[in-house]
Order: sequence, then structure tokens, then C-alpha cells
Amino acid sequence: MTELVPRPMQHLAARMLHELRAGDAIFDLPKRKHFSGLSGRDLSVTFHGRRAATPLGPAAGPHSQLAQNVVLAWLGGSRIVELKTVQVLDDLVIPRPCIDMRTVGYNVEWSQELKLEQSLDEYVKASMLIEMLAASPEFGLPADAADTVLDMSVGYDLAGISGERVDAFLRGMLDASATVERLRGELPPSAGALRDLPFRTRVADTLTLSTFHGCPPDEIERILDHLLRTHGLHCIVKLNPTLLGRDEVAHLLHDVLGYRDVRVPDEAFAKDTTWEQATGFVTRLSETARSLGLGFGVKLTNTLVVEHDGGFLPASERVKYLSGRPLHVLAVRLAARVRERFGASLPISFSAGIDQGNFADAVALGLTPITVCSDLLAPGGYGRQASYLAALDARMDAVGAHDLDAFVRATAGGDVPRDEAVLRNTRAYAEAVLHDVRYAAPANATPPKKIGSALTLFECVTCDKCIPVCPNDANFTLAIEPRELVTCMLRPAGDRRFEVAPGETIALAKRHQIANFADLCNECGNCDVFCPEDGGPYLAKPRVFGSDETFEADAPRDGFLVEREGDGVRVRARFGGVEHAAEFEPGRVRYRAPGCTLELPSVDEPSAARGEADGPVDLRWLVLMDVLRVALLERGAPSWVRPD
Repeated sequence: MTELVPRPMQHLAARMLHELRAGDAIFDLPKRKHFSGLSGRDLSVTFHGRRAATPLGPAAGPHSQLAQNVVLAWLGGSRIVELKTVQVLDDLVIPRPCIDMRTVGYNVEWSQELKLEQSLDEYVKASMLIEMLAASPEFGLPADAADTVLDMSVGYDLAGISGERVDAFLRGMLDASATVERLRGELPPSAGALRDLPFRTRVADTLTLSTFHGCPPDEIERILDHLLRTHGLHCIVKLNPTLLGRDEVAHLLHDVLGYRDVRVPDEAFAKDTTWEQATGFVTRLSETARSLGLGFGVKLTNTLVVEHDGGFLPASERVKYLSGRPLHVLAVRLAARVRERFGASLPISFSAGIDQGNFADAVALGLTPITVCSDLLAPGGYGRQASYLAALDARMDAVGAHDLDAFVRATAGGDVPRDEAVLRNTRAYAEAVLHDVRYAAPANATPPKKIGSALTLFECVTCDKCIPVCPNDANFTLAIEPRELVTCMLRPAGDRRFEVAPGETIALAKRHQIANFADLCNECGNCDVFCPEDGGPYLAKPRVFGSDETFEADAPRDGFLVEREGDGVRVRARFGGVEHAAEFEPGRVRYRAPGCTLELPSVDEPSAARGEADGPVDLRWLVLMDVLRVALLERGAPSWVRPD
């Protein structure tokens, strides 16, 4: 199953608040990686008249689709969140795996993986959860450090965007009163006084337009005119790096950076908007927005359509979308060209290869917001944002800057107006990236190391890299006591009794184990890339489901369902495609598998088993189900199965 199943508001809030008050981690992001402002620094920016406490945010993509994605980005320091692009075609079949981060960044992912109505719910949930965190004394935020902007993103053509369902989504984000009150009623008792917060109901009134590569420029202009006039939205239009032109793109990719195995197909230039067309509609739409009292700007850039045979993504996908470090150089060069044409007054949102090493440089260019995707898919995940803000802090300290305007001017050499400083910094940086070896192919040619061993259900090297690299927090640890599990075979002995014979011994040698919450896993493949062992954690580790419906929908693949039922616990499992079921009650275990029905006092008392069986019964499957039951419900930190 590759369909995402969002978690209910009750579960999200219960887990978040429990972890907040325990003081260790929230949604598996350690407390030491949470951002609560920098002492003596004002990192705030203005985005379409809205104050945001930092210019950082996730790009529309895997880090801004589910409620917990947005909360995790916020915990790490993001304060302008570009929500994942939604469109009317919300029942897509996306190839799997869909993300390849072994070197730079390639993907074949397309639009949201939720229904429009689910996306609306997720974004409102995220807004409410962030407000709850900001208001919680346990988090200890300064009064002004929580200012956050959620920025919508829609696509991909006028017919869909002006249609009834996308229209309802937009209006639902502009006035989420009904959704807020419904979700307020779902908050758990542990929310206490936070249930009564005056949650914002205008969840978002800014929007970044994403269109297909090759969307006609007049169509782009009509869409934006519609969004400005009909919905009164502040708008950003995402532009493609192909605006640089065929010759310059090829020169930068092949001659300057050395990515000779990457080819931009001719149709990308034949169909995409030209520089003259883009500058024309940007000029006209800027005036329209100004006349309506709204903001307008551009985003640099969209990903780049390329042909590249990396051997990881499905062979059916002829073209991929390039991101990461090579795209950074192209986007910066395009930013310089836009600045020369429009000056520093045109707002530029930026997303292309941002990381610890260049975030402060991007801030010095006056870019807002500065959004990230590829780097957050690397080990550390959302926690990598801490290094961006620390690097910015160090750079500001070095030039004695208290706020970002002072930092922009100081980077330009001191006493110059801000707009002139932005232009100087942009020209200088656009030249510098051409000579920075870390963007070139040789520096980005080595994939993560594999050690030659294969994952098994309950054993791996437990490096835990697979946990933070999952945008959805689908991978998590299981607190399982290291030991040897001695299992047994039961052989029918008549009169519903069994003889006990030795079975397999299962060694649990590691300090903990890894599991995957399948309802939140879209099988993007990213954890496989960074796991040092073969097999893919999302495929080889215990895959735990949240309901009978999702467990059954994934058949015949192996997986588990573990849930409380009255005073007991019900477990369903598939091993090798064969289903097993067990009910654990005080003093009694009932076990069913093909050809057998058993009852015994506990898993540790096989000699007392009674029941019917067509032949020998291997109890190792029941033992493994019991191990997982204890790990999920009785030990360790909260998880999606046990939110509090």
C-alpha cells in the first residue's frame, strides 16, 4: 500500500503534548534540535506584510504535506512553510520509489498524495498544533518568536484551479472556522486549556503557484490574475531554470559543474516560458497586484526536467526532476538576472540546493522565504535546520549585525542602502558559486556507503539513520530487550493436547529495533538510500498498520496490526503472506493460523496449550507477535500506535 493515511487530530495532539511535557523529543525530533530563537538576534522577515520569525521554511514537497511534517519543520526553525502543492487531480498513481538522494537529488513525485479535503484538514491541523506549541509554557518561546506564515501552493492549470473543488480548498484556507471548531472538538483531555485557544481561522492568504513544465505563459498569467482578483491572495509564481536558455543551462551543467550524465531534453526549452514572456507577465501581474493592494513576487526555481539514468528510480520514468546542489547554481544565476531586470524591490522566494553552507549567503541576497527540500532528506532530517541557523548566527556575529537588514548591508561592505546591498551581494554570489567546488559533479558523485549485509525483520545495525530521513516520521524505534528468544514446535498429541519440541532460537542482539508505521509511509525509498544495509527499512522492518482497513488493503505483503481491545490486545500479522491472529488477555492467549486454533495461559507456557491443529504448529510466529505487542504498547517512547 502506498496511500498515506493521515493521523487523527486526537492522536497527533496527544502524542505531541505527551512528548512536549516529557521534554525529550517531539515526533522523534530531539529537543536539542528544537529552535526557540537566538539570543540577541532578530531573524524576522516580512512576507507579503506578514511577520515571520525566520526566513527559513520547507519547500512545497515531502516536508509539508502531513500535519506532523509541518510541525517538525516548525520545530526545527521554519517560520514560512510552503505547503505541498494541491490540485484537482488528487487520485494519482505515483511511481515508487520516487526520490533518489544518493548523490544530488532526483525525483518523480507529482503533486499531493492526499485528497484535497484531506490536505485542507492536514494544514489546519498543523496550524492549530503549532499554535498549541507556541502557547505551551513547556516550550518556552519568546512572545514574538512564534510568528509563522503558512503559504499555500496550487497547480496546475486554470480549469482545475478555478473549479469547484480547488475553489473550496482555497476558501477553506481563507476561512477555516468550521474546520477549526470540528478539530477543536477532537482534541484530547490532555490539551487542557489549550483547547480554548483562539486558533487562527485565516490559515493562509498567500499562495505560490506551481505549473507544469511547459505550461503556456498566457495560461500562467490567467491563473494568477484569477487568484489575485477572485480570492484576494498574495501570490508568488514559481519559475523554471530553463529561463536561462538552452545554451546557458547546458554550459553551467556540463562545462562549469561537470554533470555530463545529465541532459535537459529539447522539449523542456521548446515548451517552457521564455525570458521575454516571463518578464512580461511578471511586470503586468505586479501592477495588477499593486492596484489590488496585494503582494506579488517570483520563486526561483522549480526543479529542472532532466534525463538521467541513475538506476534507482523506476525505469518507466524517462524524465526526472533535478534538485540539490547543481540546481543551486542555476537558480542563483537566474536570481542575478531577475535582480538586474527588476531591481531589489521584486520579492524573490528561493528554493534550490539550500544547506548549512549557503543559507546565510541566501539571506544576504534578501531572499524570502528561503526554502529547503533536498538537504532535509539527508541524515538528520528536519534537525539539519539547526545548523543553518547556527551558521547564520555566526556570520551575523562576525559582522556585528543584530537583524537581517544590518546583515545584508554589512555583507555588501557597510554603509549602503539595503536595495543596493542586495544587488551587490547577488552579483558577487552569482559569480562565486561558479567557482565553488562543492557544487561540481566530483564533489557529489559518491553515494552513501553500503556495508554488504541485509536487513532482517528484527535485526539491523541500528544506526537510526532511517528515522530522521523519513519526512513523515514513519520509521521509529522499538524498545526491545536484547535477548535470545527460544521458540518451540507443538505437535498434536490427541485430546486437544500437544507435545512440545524445540524450535528456532531468535537472537535479538541490538539495543533497540526499528519499525515502520505503514499508514504514514509513501514508499518514497529515501530510507533505503541512507540505510547502510540492503533491503530498505520501509520494506524489511516490521510494517505496522493503524487499522484493519489499511492492514487488509496491503495484503498479501507482510505486516502487523496491534491495538488495545478492552483489557486485552489484538494482534494481526502476515508472515510470508500468511495471516496469523492472536488475542492477548490477562491469563489467556488465543492464537489462530491456517490449520490451527490454540489457547494457552501465556506465550511462555506452551506445554499448557490446548486446541486443534492439522499438523505441527510453529510458535515462533506467536512469539514474534508477542514481542511486537510488548514493544509497541508497554515499552519505550510514544509512537503512532501508542500516542500517549
